[in-house]
Amino acid sequence: MKYISTRADRTERGFSEILLEGLAPDGGLYLPQRYPKVDAAMLQRWRGLSYAELAFEVLSLYIDDIPAADLRDIVSRTYTEQVFGSAAITPLKPLGGGVHLQALSNGPTLAFKDMAMQLLGNLFEYELKRRGEQLNILGATSGDTGSAAEYAMRGKQGVRVFMLSPHGRMSPFQQAQMFSLQDENIHNLAVEGVFDDCQDIVKAVSNDLDFKRRHKIGTVNSINWARLVAQVVYYFAGYFGATRSNDERVSFAVPSGNFGNICAGHVARMMGLPIDRLVLATNENDVLDEFFRTGTYRVRKSAETYETSSPSMDISKASNFERFVFDLLGRDGERTRRLFKEEVELHGSFQLAPHEFARVAEYGFVSGRSTHADRLATIRTTWERHGVMIDTHTADGLKVALEQQRPGETMLVLETALPVKFAATIREALGREPERPAALEGIEQLPKRFSVVPPDALAVKDYIARHC
Repeated sequence: MKYISTRADRTERGFSEILLEGLAPDGGLYLPQRYPKVDAAMLQRWRGLSYAELAFEVLSLYIDDIPAADLRDIVSRTYTEQVFGSAAITPLKPLGGGVHLQALSNGPTLAFKDMAMQLLGNLFEYELKRRGEQLNILGATSGDTGSAAEYAMRGKQGVRVFMLSPHGRMSPFQQAQMFSLQDENIHNLAVEGVFDDCQDIVKAVSNDLDFKRRHKIGTVNSINWARLVAQVVYYFAGYFGATRSNDERVSFAVPSGNFGNICAGHVARMMGLPIDRLVLATNENDVLDEFFRTGTYRVRKSAETYETSSPSMDISKASNFERFVFDLLGRDGERTRRLFKEEVELHGSFQLAPHEFARVAEYGFVSGRSTHADRLATIRTTWERHGVMIDTHTADGLKVALEQQRPGETMLVLETALPVKFAATIREALGREPERPAALEGIEQLPKRFSVVPPDALAVKDYIARHC
């Protein structure tokens, strides 16, 4: 299996090469030359496998430059009941009427990002040891990616993490999870701006090929293909958990900010998993909802990016969206490059031609948005009717799922985090504190270790050069 860029660079690269690289040299994102197809016989053979076994089968279709025995060992060490709280790893919670929550947030940092990041940490350590190299990871987070990356990479040999986050724009719990880590290989940089500023800095540094190579810069954001392909696995696991035969179809509702989580669903659907629809849910930062309704992708400026009660989705520039557009345009890399490199960077938006936008329906996407009032109502109703407490982002997904669900449709809503990460909104909705694991009691009071930096790529480069 070889990988190519979304921006017309047709150079073929292997999985282990792009694992450590992140962005392609031309600024594009990596995708496989083709999506491997699963047929009815494969689906039947995979039904009933443990999560680790299923992960090995799916990942083996994309990774052919790591020996099978080594990959099996990496996967089996990653997806354990000890790490993820249950043998099922991503169990379903039925809410009635064909709606299920797929629990993805039982890992070390209580967010779905652990599902891929725990694997990525083990893959990085394996590959760096195999090469005898070191890696400086540069990432951006609006909340959950940062802690998931840092918990996965802390203490790993040959790895340092430089994580950018928007100063003052995460929940106190999210901030404490990251800033309380005292490991020497973990560096937290609080950027005086919004998440999109952090993400822009990561891309600017990654696009400086000389700096990137000299300082061995890699990334753990969902622009890294390895992280996205790890997320593909739980779509298969959810499908098998919700169906009895491979003749059935299901839909997935996904809270979406950076488009990585739902892009993994797009990949699973392209592989042949019987997904009917992919229901995309945004909060008030509705760039993606606007696109799927109108065909216009219009990035908001920092001042237009709202600070909401589902902060991990306070994003106006969806990095992974380029992967879907590349597929939508028939894998026309030059057209994709013009849209994202020229139209978006110069004008802040692009508009698809009518015949291009008409193809969106073929990929099963529909969308909707949710507000703070919607989140409160959904959290309250779910608690009162089902005794299930959900976080703010999952509430966005559930609200739009119920809005979009068709008669007889099985709908899986991807849970994105546990409620304790957003306690203030839970108190507002339910008048009570969310439960938290005993190990995380009082985390907000722990000493914090971080540096505040301006929203400037040169300042971040200087910090990396001084600390690596």
